[in-house]
Amino acid sequence: MSTTPMLIAGFGFRREATLASLEQALEQLCQQYGDIDRLAVTHAMCPLVESLGRQHCLEVIVVADEDLTSMATLTRSAYSQQAKGTGSVAEAVALLAAGRGAQLLGPRIISADRKATAAVAKARATGVTS
Repeated sequence: MSTTPMLIAGFGFRREATLASLEQALEQLCQQYGDIDRLAVTHAMCPLVESLGRQHCLEVIVVADEDLTSMATLTRSAYSQQAKGTGSVAEAVALLAAGRGAQLLGPRIISADRKATAAVAKARATGVTS
């Protein structure tokens, strides 16, 4: 039996963000952390990330918007704190989707157009049999 940690990319973004905004953020994450296993987003922001998931054949995990406030994040955006009750939507989403015992690999990154943020959390390793 081997253990395989899963890398989950969480996203947060402004209303005016485009698929290209998210694509660019995902590209930055992949350059920094390697292959991403799943994408994650809140229910309210779901359609755009689902499109990104389809493009990359990645499953999208949807987390409840109201759970964001329970997550401690590495970074603090005044806008995110006021609008969503968390310092970073991307970081909170990644942690929620990765589950209990997950850890962020670093602070959120911001897309070149500054319309999207993304962060990676490593889920606790799960047993995989071959």
